Amino acid sequence: MSRRFDPSLLPEAPDLSIEEGLWEAGIENIAGVDEAGRGALAGPVVAAAVVLPSSISIQVTLDGVRDSKQLSSQQRDEWAEVIRHVARAWGVGFASHIEIDQLGIVPATCLAAQRAMDDFNLPINHILLDYLFLPELRIPQTNLIKGDQRSLSIAAASILAKTARDKQLIELDSEFSGYHFAAHKGYATPQHLAALDSLGPCPIHRRSFAPVKERIK
Repeated sequence: MSRRFDPSLLPEAPDLSIEEGLWEAGIENIAGVDEAGRGALAGPVVAAAVVLPSSISIQVTLDGVRDSKQLSSQQRDEWAEVIRHVARAWGVGFASHIEIDQLGIVPATCLAAQRAMDDFNLPINHILLDYLFLPELRIPQTNLIKGDQRSLSIAAASILAKTARDKQLIELDSEFSGYHFAAHKGYATPQHLAALDSLGPCPIHRRSFAPVKERIK
């Protein structure tokens, strides 16, 4: 049975109500985790993890942080710098297009999320995720529908994941000219599909994804 969530219950902005409940229960070092690029046709899937200070005051400092999809590129870049500065810990992990084709997109996303926390210098006591579960980690987890619009920790992670992935796709644009990766970041836009039709897949395309598989000659 699918889980349902009443959109009317969404806060005006992601806040710390979920984190605060865990802090009050004596649980600190809460990592918010989110990903970017799960539905793209090319490039890696990227996950980020952010541990915010255990204080409600951080909500004032990060007022304006939203789900990355609700911000402009400039706003994401500006907030990413602030988040990296104020977070107790943060990390970004990648799973390549090859790993996506070999493992499947969900296991590859989980792998990227685990890598995002590999270099943390503090123990994680709880993980908040946006509708994802990490079965390989023996850490208590809460997966939330629309978590990036409810939890400030997850929203912060969504920004770090998105900015890291966008940066890589912009760099790959010059290596694979003609696909316009800097514009669409690997997603299935009409421009991207037209390039696939005329040029065929390039080395960073996910060959297990139907729109790419259908165009392999």
